[in-house]
Amino acid sequence: MRILIAEDEVALAKAIVKIFEKNNYSADAVYDGEEALAYIGTNNYDVAVLDVMMPKMDGITVLKKIRQTGNNIPVLILSAKSEVEDKILGLDNGANDYLAKPFDSRELLARIRCITRSKDDFSNKLTVGNITLNRNTYELSSPTGNYRLANKEFQLMEFFMSNPHNIIATEKLMEKIWGYDSESEINVVWVYISYLRKKLVALNANIQITASRNAGYSLEYNND
Repeated sequence: MRILIAEDEVALAKAIVKIFEKNNYSADAVYDGEEALAYIGTNNYDVAVLDVMMPKMDGITVLKKIRQTGNNIPVLILSAKSEVEDKILGLDNGANDYLAKPFDSRELLARIRCITRSKDDFSNKLTVGNITLNRNTYELSSPTGNYRLANKEFQLMEFFMSNPHNIIATEKLMEKIWGYDSESEINVVWVYISYLRKKLVALNANIQITASRNAGYSLEYNND
């Protein structure tokens, strides 16, 4: 899952990014409203965390604009403005939740889980074939064993298991997992897919990550 943080206090924005990355999310930070609107418009994010008081464009205006375009990305307002009227304003303009500063990182994570959880996703587990991915423990398991995945491994596997049989371009995986500002080379995608393939083999998985020439990768049932 990739999260956009729009927060003009640079130190706080970087701290929030670290909180998310420590908990196996991918996160990017921007520092003004115009940049937030542009990044959200790429449709490369699963959730946005918006401050209200930002330069160039405030968070409520950003929220109004993205909702006017029909973009239903889950949005958490994170603001020092904590009066009831402020919360009502944010929620009435399309925010999914509102959290006042200062905040506890555990509550922030819980609220992100809440607004991104689908009605069928209360178990926090994804299952495809005989493989299950636990989003709480980051464990990839089968009836024969389990592995606790590292951050990027987990994010890749979650993306594949959320989109089985769909061919996903390498560039899309790079943007989704490593982000626009990453200094990593694109072949890092292949390296991490190789790690996952080895784990799937060791787990006797009946699914596999397959490559489609000049197209990308997909998660498919193993017919062998």
